[in-house]
Amino acid sequence: MEAVPILLVLFVALPWIILHYVTKWKTSATITSDDEVLLEELYNLAKRLDARMDTVERLVASDNPDFRPARLIADSESDNQQLRELEQLIAEKKGASR
Repeated sequence: MEAVPILLVLFVALPWIILHYVTKWKTSATITSDDEVLLEELYNLAKRLDARMDTVERLVASDNPDFRPARLIADSESDNQQLRELEQLIAEKKGASR
């Protein structure tokens, strides 16, 4: 009679617990649609802030010829290429979701 509860624990409860947490682990590893929206908003904010920084640096440079921008390379082509690729991925993602 003592074997029945042990067998239930071994063959029912233990696999259920393991499968339950494996399922939780797999679902938590994915990015949600809310996360994607937040990432896109942050990306757009970063682009606007970068444009503002360029404007401020141009204004300060026009007033002070000795001014050196804090950023190493402003408007770098390699950075712009990566941004274009990212924007293309975002556009493809939006097109696929519609």
